[in-house]
Amino acid sequence: MKVALVTGAGSGIGRAVSSALAEAGFTVVLAGRTRARLDAAVAGIGGGAVAIECDVRDPASVARAFAELESRFGRLDLLFNNAGIGAPPVLLEELTPEQWTDVVDTNLNGAFYCTREAFALMKRQSPRGGRIVNNGSLSAYVPRPNSAPYTATKHAITGLTRSTALDGRTYDIACGQIDIGNAATEMTEPMHTSGVLQPDGSRMTEATCDPADVANAVVYMASLPLSTNVLFMTVMATKMPFVGRG
Repeated sequence: MKVALVTGAGSGIGRAVSSALAEAGFTVVLAGRTRARLDAAVAGIGGGAVAIECDVRDPASVARAFAELESRFGRLDLLFNNAGIGAPPVLLEELTPEQWTDVVDTNLNGAFYCTREAFALMKRQSPRGGRIVNNGSLSAYVPRPNSAPYTATKHAITGLTRSTALDGRTYDIACGQIDIGNAATEMTEPMHTSGVLQPDGSRMTEATCDPADVANAVVYMASLPLSTNVLFMTVMATKMPFVGRG
């Protein structure tokens, strides 16, 4: 039995990845803040999935979730650090410190708290080791206008990925990152309806891709032997403006 934990699993990419992992034979623990969403996601997946409430912004909540996971299943083979939010797309000088902190606490600190707990568990379990996959973004490389908090945290996730991959070598812990562009979720719905602000000040509708295709990519990364790692993978809508953006 292989056990996977997905954060931010109640909707969007997290829900799609949880479903795909369950289909691939993983026992999937769906973690998130909203119990109703988690329960609905688990019901949609069926067997091989359970829900654990967890606020990744709170290290105590994360510790409790991992303790419950270990108590129930005894090990963790995959952590998908997926939970993430953005700030309102306002001018940089109009961002409040609270908006900045909220994004940093969720996207960066939350990923660290979960990585910290997963790393310790993967080191002490038998057989030793496991895999951590971080949800980066194309914003880990190139920002959109008015996205400083999100972009800064996604750049930092790249550093966390590299450090975790390096520090995990000795303990058979692999770490990689999937950078996603325009998957069709609630968060990206305006991209193909009202349009997205472009660097030249115009608004343009953009192509999106199926979250199932992103989920299948995560399953591929998760299914590799620990002797092999996908360090970085980019999955994006073919026709979205990324190459040459800006």
